[in-house]
Amino acid sequence: MPRPDYPTARRQEIVEDLHGHSVADPYRWLEDPADPETEAWSTAQDELFAAHRATWPGADGLRARLTQLLGAGVVSAPAWRGDRQFFMRRTAEQEHAVLVTVDPFDQGGGERILLDPMEIDPSGLTTLDAWQPSKDGKYLAYQLSAGGTEESVLRVMDVATGELVDGPIDRGRYSPVAWMPDSKAFYYVRRLAPDLVPAGEEQYHRRVYLHRVGTDPETDVEIFGAGLDKRNYYGVSVSRDGRWLTITANTGTAPRNDVWLADLSASPLEQPELLVVQNGVDASTGIEVARDGRLYVFTDLDARRGRLCVTTPDAPTAEHWRDLIPEDPEAVLEGYAILDGPELGESPVLLCAWTRHAVSELTLHDLATGERRGEVPLPGLGSISGVSERPEGGHEAWFGYTDHTTPSSVYRFDARTGTTSLWASAPGVVDVPDVTTEQVVYTSRDGTQVRMFVMYRTGETPDVAGPRPTTLYGYGGFGISLTPAYSAGILAWVEAGGVYAVANLRGGGEEGEDWHRAGMLGSKQNVFDDFHTAAEWLVEHGWTTPAQLSISGGSNGGLLVGAAMTQRPDLYAAVVCSAPLLDMIRYELFGLGETWNVEYGSAADAEQLGWLLSYSPYHQVREGVAYPALLLTVFDGDTRVDTLHARKFAAALQHATTGDAPILVRREKDVGHGARALSRAIEVSVDALTFTAAHTGGPTFR
Repeated sequence: MPRPDYPTARRQEIVEDLHGHSVADPYRWLEDPADPETEAWSTAQDELFAAHRATWPGADGLRARLTQLLGAGVVSAPAWRGDRQFFMRRTAEQEHAVLVTVDPFDQGGGERILLDPMEIDPSGLTTLDAWQPSKDGKYLAYQLSAGGTEESVLRVMDVATGELVDGPIDRGRYSPVAWMPDSKAFYYVRRLAPDLVPAGEEQYHRRVYLHRVGTDPETDVEIFGAGLDKRNYYGVSVSRDGRWLTITANTGTAPRNDVWLADLSASPLEQPELLVVQNGVDASTGIEVARDGRLYVFTDLDARRGRLCVTTPDAPTAEHWRDLIPEDPEAVLEGYAILDGPELGESPVLLCAWTRHAVSELTLHDLATGERRGEVPLPGLGSISGVSERPEGGHEAWFGYTDHTTPSSVYRFDARTGTTSLWASAPGVVDVPDVTTEQVVYTSRDGTQVRMFVMYRTGETPDVAGPRPTTLYGYGGFGISLTPAYSAGILAWVEAGGVYAVANLRGGGEEGEDWHRAGMLGSKQNVFDDFHTAAEWLVEHGWTTPAQLSISGGSNGGLLVGAAMTQRPDLYAAVVCSAPLLDMIRYELFGLGETWNVEYGSAADAEQLGWLLSYSPYHQVREGVAYPALLLTVFDGDTRVDTLHARKFAAALQHATTGDAPILVRREKDVGHGARALSRAIEVSVDALTFTAAHTGGPTFR
């Protein structure tokens, strides 16, 4: 299509002096979604997007293929409460995964659906955000939200009857639930009421409360949090015997926390005497008082790839910690399970989950000494999740598994025999295309070695098939690792003849906490350099050309691709930017932005403002540049990243670009940043992939 006739967006003469920098903000008026001018502009963008979407071929065939590939469904590892199981499952016919329980044998052993979001809300707009059975499996605490807002409302169900016994309790977004053993009470986290906090701070000011089942939540006793940082997120857990309460506090998304421990046998539940385990330490630490009475400490203190220590609950601080599983120089410790059932006699074991360069491993150790006994074979080079054991102890552990061509499945490890067996496969059967995955290593701009997965149709290496349309995906933030996982979108793209690459950039957690910190705050440019160098590697090694190369990312990954296209518009032909952060000078003022200044920095600080200005995509748009084709996907229910970022960036690029490549905004209502109905997920994938194909010369979806 010729250069689009973009909707008019007036430019304001707003230039602010911030710490000596002149910072222009010509589209600040687009920050208000309720302004009639903003809505008129957005409606015109909807029409522009629809006109372009109608020209992209292959949507029907791609939609059908994605539906087939997603027909595999999903299944999760079980949570056990005695002989009762709880797990999530989605079949091909279901829009949302459902929560399933399997009754104990003495209650018939039958399988029942406890929670089906579609039964609760046939529109598909309600999501199940979290759930936690009580320690005896009698009750289930669960959290629902609607329209993508993630504003969870907490309720309690009687598992045997399905009867609602408690709730609703609002303001429970991201709340853990820590049950007492008698199922009569639990600790949880709730925000203060809006009339108790300053205007604009309603998403902050969390507290830990004690709630007794069946009582008015407004009478809940506040346990912890008063006087601390308003941005704090709290974790709370109670040991299986009900004696030990643990509370953790993270300031926003900071990679460090404070930890407290209380002996509930020595103080009232309403006034636990909390002792400091860790405070003001630059490390992330989790603790657990296990069945053997030892305090297990999972920490990256003095071990940026993680270590597991032990001590006693009466000596919980760092000087008493003894390494059980020391730091590995190359692999990252991700989790563990304790297998100490009577069937194992005097030989209890510890199961440890690791990632080595983003690929999972599972090792077996002596529980008393940590001595390694062997490795548990996995089905392939993939990712494991949800390693768990029976809370009362036993000889079994369960874990989820997936890789680039394997749908989710669950495996069971038996410590008596040392064998691993398939416990539950994905509920659907699919014809997975013949795809090869290679993990390659390339050298970034400063000499750092970075790894990347490259996926292509088997046999179609560059010397055979030559360069072809390629998508490069990345994230690079918050210590989040990109590990192998089944993706219908990736498989459909590769099956049609494209190449798909996933770069394990700095800022992620693939190589431990040092890898994360090498891509945050003042080092954020390393992430973008790693990404550009990945693209250059793909071109240099014959996989693609700049005219065939697209990039894709969402949320923090949306910031990544926004920065990439403004820094290197010559290197990329098309960009898919989803739910992005793009105005890095004002991001703290909206959504959950203030919780992320520990990752990015704050414009209120002169030095940090310099970091942010150096890459803020909105502020790096330059007139007279031919920018790549851009598809911004935004969701009106998003309460994490405000949609204003996409609006302002789109307006700036539509004004500045000299090229014919379109700058488009795909707006969707009633969904948010996270979970959505399957049909909604398919439609956004169809639009993103057909857009990408149209602007990279293929591949062709049939």
